[in-house]
Amino acid sequence: MSTRIPRRLAAALLLVPLALPLAACGSDESDDEGGGGGGGGGGGGGGDTTLTVLAAASLTDVFEEAGELYEEANPGVTVRFSFAGSQELAAQVTQGVPADVLVTADTETMAGVEGETGEPTVIARNELTIVTPPDNPAGIDALDDLADPAINLVLAAPEVPAGRYGREILDRAGVEARPDSEEPNVRSVLGKVRLGEADAGLVYVTDAASAGDDVLSVPIPEEQNTLAEYPAATLDGAERPDEAAAFVEWLSGDEAQGLLDDAGFLAP
Repeated sequence: MSTRIPRRLAAALLLVPLALPLAACGSDESDDEGGGGGGGGGGGGGGDTTLTVLAAASLTDVFEEAGELYEEANPGVTVRFSFAGSQELAAQVTQGVPADVLVTADTETMAGVEGETGEPTVIARNELTIVTPPDNPAGIDALDDLADPAINLVLAAPEVPAGRYGREILDRAGVEARPDSEEPNVRSVLGKVRLGEADAGLVYVTDAASAGDDVLSVPIPEEQNTLAEYPAATLDGAERPDEAAAFVEWLSGDEAQGLLDDAGFLAP
């Protein structure tokens, strides 16, 4: 890219490869639930508003539903999501990609961009689990089984929150496991297991739940597990900072928290 291209244009061009993961959802109906009331003020600035939310891949299903509810409660507001690994989202922020809100799957990644965001708010927590294909061909029953070099193990890459959490869990349990593949986000780990391309993987409990009968979940004992925290923050470069702040506030409200709870996330 030529250095003569204006920074704003260069940042916008970075969004092109992300066109496919972007999900936009809209509705003309209103929702009078209590959680929507907090966001109503944010959508009342006159004219249509589009909020771009960079969100951790593990939030894909629940946030798409949350976006629809938020739009119903805030006519004229469209919420557009870009889902990816938290480390990739942070890179987009530092590169100046236009967006309004950032939600990561760990506080460490959020802290790395603190000069680019408002004060973060933890909106949910999560835990990890082992997933295998439904027939569990490798007979995985516990973390110790992941040390078997004969199994095909897939983990998120070390720089991805789920990858870092997974390695912390394995280290705590004294398990020396060597992954056959390291994926750019937790949904890629889940996808490989669902397709039968791996014998086992470590994903969030909510990812396993979203896959239904396509995977078998092998729980990790609480004393060996870890709690992942999901902070949300407005971005300093947000074009509609008030509306962005209203959405972040709404994520901590009853309606959004109910959706997160139904999806298997733990309370903040």
